[in-house]
Amino acid sequence: MKIRLSKIEDVPQIETIINDAKNYLASLKIDQWQNGYPNAIQVEQDILNQESYVVVNDKNTVMATAMFTLRKEPTYKKIIDGNWLIDENKVYGVIHRLAIKKEFRKLGLATFLFDEFHQQLKDKNIESLKIDTHEDNLGMQALIKKLDYKYCGIIYTSYNAKRLAFEKVIF
Repeated sequence: MKIRLSKIEDVPQIETIINDAKNYLASLKIDQWQNGYPNAIQVEQDILNQESYVVVNDKNTVMATAMFTLRKEPTYKKIIDGNWLIDENKVYGVIHRLAIKKEFRKLGLATFLFDEFHQQLKDKNIESLKIDTHEDNLGMQALIKKLDYKYCGIIYTSYNAKRLAFEKVIF
């Protein structure tokens, strides 16, 4: 099992994983990812920006996907009822669009991805990683809290959806 940058030929497998995640969230009555986002166009843009990652097994099956960037997240400029741990003007990492293929859930792949992104940040002397999630997405909240992320406040997406914001100081 390894993590690598996604390729355009991975898009169909990534789309399947994202659609599975959308269905899973809907089954839990969570309205996250229920408005056409994310989609293949977004994934392709992430790939072109070299910000899309996949976990693949030895048969090159895509098991998980995530977007990881060092670009500032515009929606993180305004945080409500809290504060970021590290100054918003400093460089930080951001994770978006993390999803695990349904048959590979509960195998620690999300933690595997987080560990990789934490290491990339350490290698670049970047001290924090930020993430946001839906207030009803208790699975993601449990994971990021287990990984020592701290709740920082509320942000609103570009389409005005409320999200809980978390950050981890890497070192």
